[in-house]
Amino acid sequence: MIHNREALLTAKVDEPTAYKPQDLPHGSVYSLDSHHSHFVLVEEDPNRPGATSEMRVKLLKHISLQRTGYGGTGSFEIPVLCLLVHGEPRILKRMYKGIGNSTPWLILAGSGGVADILVTLMNRGCWDADSVHELLLDTFPNAHHSTDISNWVKLIQKILDHGHLLTVHDPEQESSELDTVILKALVKACKSQSQEAQDFLDELKLAVAWNRVDIAKSDIFNGDVEWKACDLEEVMMDALINDKPDFVRLFVDNGVNLGEFLTYGRLQELYWSVSEKSLLHNLLLKKYEEKQLLLGAARTPGPPGHHPTEQGKPRFTLFEVAKVLKDFLHDSCKGFYQKMPAEKPAKGRLFQSQKNLPELEEHCEHPWRDLFLWAVLQNRQQMANYFWAMGPEAVAAALAGCKILKEMARLESEAESARSMKEAKYEQFALDVFGECYSNSEDRAYALLVRRTHCWSKSTVLNLATEADAKSFFAHDGVQALLTKLWWGAMTTDTAISKLVVSFFCPPLIWTNLIKFSDEELDNRDGKKEFVELDSLDTEKALLLTNDDDPLDASPGGQTSQSYATVWWRFLLRRWRRFWSAPVTVFLGNVIMYFAFLCLFTYVLLLDFRPPPPSGPGAPEIMLYFWVFTLVLEEIRQSFFTDEEMNILKKFKLYVEDNWNKCDMVAISLFVVGVSCRMSNDTYEAGRTVLAIDFMVFTLRLIHIFAIHKQLGPKIIIVERMMKDVFFFLFFLSVWLIAYGVATQALLHPNDPRIDWVFRRALYRPYLHIFGQIPLDEIDAARMPDINCTNDSEEIIMGLRPPCPNVYANWLVILLLVIFLLVTNVLLLNLLIAMFSSVGETGHR
Repeated sequence: MIHNREALLTAKVDEPTAYKPQDLPHGSVYSLDSHHSHFVLVEEDPNRPGATSEMRVKLLKHISLQRTGYGGTGSFEIPVLCLLVHGEPRILKRMYKGIGNSTPWLILAGSGGVADILVTLMNRGCWDADSVHELLLDTFPNAHHSTDISNWVKLIQKILDHGHLLTVHDPEQESSELDTVILKALVKACKSQSQEAQDFLDELKLAVAWNRVDIAKSDIFNGDVEWKACDLEEVMMDALINDKPDFVRLFVDNGVNLGEFLTYGRLQELYWSVSEKSLLHNLLLKKYEEKQLLLGAARTPGPPGHHPTEQGKPRFTLFEVAKVLKDFLHDSCKGFYQKMPAEKPAKGRLFQSQKNLPELEEHCEHPWRDLFLWAVLQNRQQMANYFWAMGPEAVAAALAGCKILKEMARLESEAESARSMKEAKYEQFALDVFGECYSNSEDRAYALLVRRTHCWSKSTVLNLATEADAKSFFAHDGVQALLTKLWWGAMTTDTAISKLVVSFFCPPLIWTNLIKFSDEELDNRDGKKEFVELDSLDTEKALLLTNDDDPLDASPGGQTSQSYATVWWRFLLRRWRRFWSAPVTVFLGNVIMYFAFLCLFTYVLLLDFRPPPPSGPGAPEIMLYFWVFTLVLEEIRQSFFTDEEMNILKKFKLYVEDNWNKCDMVAISLFVVGVSCRMSNDTYEAGRTVLAIDFMVFTLRLIHIFAIHKQLGPKIIIVERMMKDVFFFLFFLSVWLIAYGVATQALLHPNDPRIDWVFRRALYRPYLHIFGQIPLDEIDAARMPDINCTNDSEEIIMGLRPPCPNVYANWLVILLLVIFLLVTNVLLLNLLIAMFSSVGETGHR
């Protein structure tokens, strides 16, 4: 009987009712428990006693047959477990019916009643009728007069005969949590009925749902059941989608082969499961909407793998995934999730990309990489760490993960997620793995850096490190050693820069002993054998020693069959090519030619800036125009001729992200404006002014050129960081400067209406005060000279006589000057010094 049942019976349909639960003593009247969310209330039929018990058994059976999981219906059955706490004798009939339906029971020891009777008998190991009868009478003294005691004894004996469905839990003696006990009880009941793997799937899925990998290891994967890879595919998807890395590792250890498990269809399902509140979902949705706009509403058939939306939710394809990765990794993910076309497409790029999507039934070519990217894009770092550790090309994968998380941290709006992305250790992972390789074999470590990867669109580790801006990785001794070797090309790394400059201006010195070249030859056969051991990748040879397949070194007839002249010419041409193809020589030539460009610009501005046509421009100025034109072509090459698959707008966006590219754009734009203005008589002087400012911008470009210098580079970085602090300092300074300047202008010259002089005295003169230029004869009344001044506004505007200074409250002007100098020269400047010192220490570290 339900307490306060009238409130429930009089409630209106589809309207909630107010019900106050009460703590009632044990009896025939019960109050609804407020800790439950749903109730099934059944009216007892007086003509059918026990009908509610039958209904309860049927309801439990029906619930146990329902299925749920990541895909909605059809994943796994809902397990049912009955909990026995205390219990009156009448519970025995219901308990026996439940056991008849193979429903397991968990008995709470120490709770009294029937529960303690069953626990005592199970501990004894025998349950003859006399023992059961005695325990019933001891536990329920009123049962002496009951006519059903013999039936109770028989029910208890029948229940105990199904001991595999009974599990005892004593909370006083066992420290296990209730979920652990429940799961073990379900596994125990399943084991007693079958040893087939399929019969354990529901319990395994429940273990996955509760994230109890310890129980799965001890009770399910303990060797009693023979698992096949096909048996674990569904629970593997559960573990992946619900972010259970421990279960993924367990399933892989027990037979799941990712190469056979992961198809493009399953990978697409994994991206379907992305949370709608995540950053990845927003990025995929943006690409999906862009695709729909390009496809148009008239296009009805979708691409392979395309599915119609369900209730407005888009079904993403691998096409959108590839586009998102393209934004992060650029060329390092070119061709991801696409077939290799046999011939060039005749249709538009979008439709061809849709057509080239792989078949969903195909197995993924790089399953570890694909799952690693899927986990990284969702910021599931523990899962991603496992896939990274198990996958190939660990250094390249770690740098790719570093790049993705850096970009996503910049886009992430939630502070906690962004912080987690920034704290990812993938750059350190790459550094540790490479450090271990470098300590074992330097040659193999060098080859690791320059070999073209199989999983990352033939990008090298150095390419990926550059994309990820992995400064710590580049700072490693092994990377620095390789970069130094590549930088000097075939020349020895201890060559002095002065010798290089002299040889640059006097090329015949190349063939002398002034510059030493490395004796290591890539084109000899012994060297080739070494690289055959290193996977036979020609890229390693080309990048490491720069001499492979040199036509000047090839000789079909052998060295002895060649004439002396041929050998001499081969020597001259080889030396010439090695010197001018070395990156250090190319860079040095670029620096020298840029200095020549600035010298030419200076000469034109100062000595040969002729009047507009037809008198000018002169030959040096025309040469300057052509030189700038070549710089424009170089900028166009950098911006638009980088990746054929990227649209022009995206290329330009990537180009503008670099601050030095913005500087180049400003310099070229100013040059165009200046040249356009100087061609006209009316704007000739304006053109000179613009070109003078443009020369400053081109000169500042030298900072970027010398950023690679060992000593200047760190200083330039420190200066760049200091510039950011200067803006904050200028804010505080401008507050005091405006406050002091306006106040002194109002006190000293209240009658001066000239706007230009107002700004001079209110802003410019206080700024000069900071550097010690304090004209006391204009501020201090005691030191003001006698001048012919006036207070007439018209005379002041016409410039006939200067305005007379106001000497009223001149003491206040002096006081304001003292306070202004104290704050700016002592407080703010020392604050700026402290800020610069902090930035300098950080930069040096």
